Amino acid sequence: MIRSALAAVLLAAPLALPASAAPEVPLFGGAFAATWHDGKAELAGYALTFPRYGEERTGTAVAITVTEPFSWEPRVKAGGADTFGVVKLNLMEDFPTGVYDYNLMTSAFVAAEPVEGLPAGAPVKLTFTAQEWCGHAFQQDVFFPDKLEHRSFSYFEGKAEKAGFFRLDEPLYAEDALFLWARGLAAPAVDAGEEAAVSLYRSAAVVQLTHVPPRIDAAVLERAAETTQMDTAIGRIAVREATVKVERSEAPAVEHAFWVEEAPPHRVVKWTRSDGFEAVLIGVDRMPYWSLNGRGGEEALARIGLEKRPPLTP
Repeated sequence: MIRSALAAVLLAAPLALPASAAPEVPLFGGAFAATWHDGKAELAGYALTFPRYGEERTGTAVAITVTEPFSWEPRVKAGGADTFGVVKLNLMEDFPTGVYDYNLMTSAFVAAEPVEGLPAGAPVKLTFTAQEWCGHAFQQDVFFPDKLEHRSFSYFEGKAEKAGFFRLDEPLYAEDALFLWARGLAAPAVDAGEEAAVSLYRSAAVVQLTHVPPRIDAAVLERAAETTQMDTAIGRIAVREATVKVERSEAPAVEHAFWVEEAPPHRVVKWTRSDGFEAVLIGVDRMPYWSLNGRGGEEALARIGLEKRPPLTP
């Protein structure tokens, strides 16, 4: 239970967009529905390199992309008429650090239709968890048209319980939703050969793992004018690079790069960051994974490039 003395702190105001920038929202029309309303989720497995403690760690990542009905008031998946559609990304990142493992999970929820003053493509909720042998951390951020509410909990000294909010007077986008943005599933819509300057809410993984405050950073999003051919786990295909350059006021700048399948459904075949992070696609398939939780269901892991997990033994 949260102590009543937990204070709400006014956090820094967002950075202003240049007057010339007018990011548009993505389209969630018929083609989107034909792919994403089929009663399945897309599961993509990645070979992961994650920088931690000054070394590059190797592991696996799984990105689950799916649509679902969402309730505005409790901000959870719900049934009934009082819901709106969202695109959800669940990103699991697992890697060892010596004797113990890190298990990270980021969930990003993006509106697939206008809701309560937020346009289609806007983030509506973000959550992040980290578990490792030293302890665990949790962060949740909830978006409104005029503010963002932040709350986090951690085992780490000075970060046990935090709550606060940002006042907003312009569109705000999320670093943790960039995977969806690269695929055209989150705002802003940026055409090939174009760029957009935006205010970008800092990734929860950055906040929790590097012990920096939640902030709103300035970023430039860009799509390459031309496609290139790339050998991938789904064959030799045309891909288009999407880059995001993020300026941090008290930390080094970082650049994300996504290589995205040019044809629908625009799967991400490679993702890098300038800090040494890399995720390379090893398998992808659409499946109702929630029904594959019985014995034998693990055989479906091969469809996304992963092997059945061995049991832990003495």
